[in-house]
Amino acid sequence: MKRFEGKVVLVTGTSRNTGVGIAALFIREGAFVFVCSSSPESTAKGARQLHDMGLTNFIEAPADISDPESVDKLFQFIQEKTGRLDILVNNACNQGIGPAFEDIPYDFFKKVILTNLGGTFYVSQQAARMMLRQESRGVIVNLGSNVSMRAIRNRTAYVSSKGGIDALTRSMAVDLGPKGIRVNEVAPGYIYTDRWDALDEGTRTRRRMNCPLRQEATADDIAQTVAFLASDASRNICGERIVVDAGCSAQHMPEDVDR
Repeated sequence: MKRFEGKVVLVTGTSRNTGVGIAALFIREGAFVFVCSSSPESTAKGARQLHDMGLTNFIEAPADISDPESVDKLFQFIQEKTGRLDILVNNACNQGIGPAFEDIPYDFFKKVILTNLGGTFYVSQQAARMMLRQESRGVIVNLGSNVSMRAIRNRTAYVSSKGGIDALTRSMAVDLGPKGIRVNEVAPGYIYTDRWDALDEGTRTRRRMNCPLRQEATADDIAQTVAFLASDASRNICGERIVVDAGCSAQHMPEDVDR
């Protein structure tokens, strides 16, 4: 039997890359998946990729997670279509690529925090309320980042938001665990996305020097860890942060620096 046969799953941030990979794994494992991105157009883009993989057991459910009204409509749609939600994967993210700390406009910082932290909070809250009405409860998996513990340059808003995800995950786990809802986090490092296609080979090689395994994660690497935390195999894991970064966080400095 497939691991998620008959389960209903919501995956946010499914326009491309990791979100599509996560949705694809759940569909292949028997789940019915709501795929969600910030607009109908971006959601349809991810849906086309899933269709190209031969996958059909999903439905498009666009929502801007930074907008509570949009999230409310999303959960009304889920209620109408399935009447339940078993697994939530909070993957949607504003990458927050911008200027140095002293040049960051406040509105830019606020927008990144509102999407990454505020959006994760509100989507999770609505999901938890739905799950608490179900006998079987549910599971929530948040996507964080290894940068919450090891900051990168010129990404203050993003790093701050991911630090908040770490704390939010622990707090959710403590509050929701006794009520039957498990909450955990996957914290990736480098992930191969379409942004890597614009990099020259020298830059890719240098990045890989930061990884003891010498290889960035694939979307499926992240999806497999998310699926583990969403499955019964992790039934006694709650409030944890699993780092998937090819050993980056274990390494003090890469070989070409540490000489």
